[in-house]
Amino acid sequence: MVNLKKRNTLKLNKFEKLFTALFFVIVIIELFSKSLSALSSLHYITKPLILVSLILFFYLKSNHLSIKTKRLTLIALVFSLLGDVLLIFDYVSPNYFLAGLVSFLLAHIFYILVFLDKRNNKKTSIIIPTLLIIYTLGLFYILKSSLGTMLVPVIIYILVILTMAISASLRKGSVSTFSYNLILLGALLFVISDSFLAINKFYIKVPSEHIIIMSTYAFAQYCIVMGILKQKK
Repeated sequence: MVNLKKRNTLKLNKFEKLFTALFFVIVIIELFSKSLSALSSLHYITKPLILVSLILFFYLKSNHLSIKTKRLTLIALVFSLLGDVLLIFDYVSPNYFLAGLVSFLLAHIFYILVFLDKRNNKKTSIIIPTLLIIYTLGLFYILKSSLGTMLVPVIIYILVILTMAISASLRKGSVSTFSYNLILLGALLFVISDSFLAINKFYIKVPSEHIIIMSTYAFAQYCIVMGILKQKK
């Protein structure tokens, strides 16, 4: 019985490793799809495929989680996928960017619900939340004069993603260290990715912006998914 359990564990580990390898192949192709003309047409496939692969992987691996956690996470991933698709076409109209912003805002709200479900009410550190607030205020100070009509939507989005990152930091002690570190890293990478996106969109052109934004974003989603899968029911 013990040996059978070990074999099953090894199979799961191999599946995770196989998925990780496949996932990063998809991400690498996406990263270079904007700079290599031979890969440019793949951008419309590989960008959505990042979230599609995570959704399928999470669905297959999440049977040990509670129904609530599984559903909320899947909803967050689906809204992220929708946001990715909408942002592909933001060059067509500003409305696509705004719709994408709303989709990711909803994704963050569902991630907040997932993270707060494992909040540790007995042990709360103010260090990470304080640093996140200081960082967010600094970013907003840089961007505010160039936001124009997007001022209110961006303020709302910043508050929501800040709450998401703080919620991730409140899980310490209620989940395994591995799960906590993965999700916190994912949340911080999400903040970094969106920061570069906002700076590139509203303030100044960022060199190699696609590689920076998409690499941090893809790894953020990967870490969050893996972190949720590694927590107990």
